[in-house]
Amino acid sequence: MKIKNLKKNPLSRPKKKKENAVEENNSSTSTSQSAEVMLPSESNFNHIKCKAVRYEKCKQLLKQKAKAKKEAKKNRIQEGAPKQVPHTIESLREKDETAIVGDLDDEENEEVKIDLEHDEFAAYYRKEYEPKVLITYSDNPTRKTRIFGRELTRMIPNSISLYRNRSGVKKMVKSAITRNFTDLIIINEDRCVPNGMLIIHLPDGPTAYFKLSNVKITPELRRNHKEITEHRPEVILTNFTTRLGYTIGRMLGALFHYEPEFKGRRVVTFHNQRDYIFFRHHRYEFNLKTGKPRLRELGPRFTLKLKSLQHGTFDSKYGDYEWLIQGRRHEMETSRRKFFL
Repeated sequence: MKIKNLKKNPLSRPKKKKENAVEENNSSTSTSQSAEVMLPSESNFNHIKCKAVRYEKCKQLLKQKAKAKKEAKKNRIQEGAPKQVPHTIESLREKDETAIVGDLDDEENEEVKIDLEHDEFAAYYRKEYEPKVLITYSDNPTRKTRIFGRELTRMIPNSISLYRNRSGVKKMVKSAITRNFTDLIIINEDRCVPNGMLIIHLPDGPTAYFKLSNVKITPELRRNHKEITEHRPEVILTNFTTRLGYTIGRMLGALFHYEPEFKGRRVVTFHNQRDYIFFRHHRYEFNLKTGKPRLRELGPRFTLKLKSLQHGTFDSKYGDYEWLIQGRRHEMETSRRKFFL
């Protein structure tokens, strides 16, 4: 068959001269770009296909950075430069008007000292009475809640735990006052997990309600309750800096006896950090050679978050609240750097 006799396709479109010129230019630029040599980055190893080699390269780079950081720190110490303070939420905390700076004996804090000398816990800190604590639960408590209450009685001296027997809080307050109890602790639960703690100071209040979380009893910590002796523990309250924080700290401290027995070497810690109160219970022992203490956690372990502080004893309808977290979280906590305790 001859080529002259072939019919032309009517749907085919002939290429324009401009398009051909553009294609020629693109091909020339691509060849020029391919001629240029692209060196790999020293900190990015994505071009390495082997995963093992890529991992080793990253590991070496991290070692080099850590070594350089260590040398820079050593040079700063030798030059006598001031110590660098890392930027954390605590260091960038917004200033609170009620924050107490310095010692209570300072002239600036004279008003605070007078208020504390005449508050509801002043009689305890004057050692006029010994605390007597009643611990109870919500109706039909589960096994973990019962064990948690029993461990609180081993930890808090001169305390007993009783079942609620479906009685109301106001009725329990009246009966506890008649039996000369100084404090009432009610442990609430939800879905078989302790989730709330109500502490009422008797007979005149105040009443504090805490959210309870991260509860670990001694079996969960792989400890034995027989390790907890009957000696009165020491109490450590740390990082309570505002007027509200001082009130909560004094309330928690008033649950324990004011004269600890150092022979037992037991210590109870309430540490406030970002308005979360972390509780730990330890026994300490000093190393005779180095003189440094060694700690052994006895349990239980839990975290408290203050929800409300009320004047007087419990009254959910007509109670006068000194502090109450209102509405949703972000309505009250307008900033991540604002803390109330």
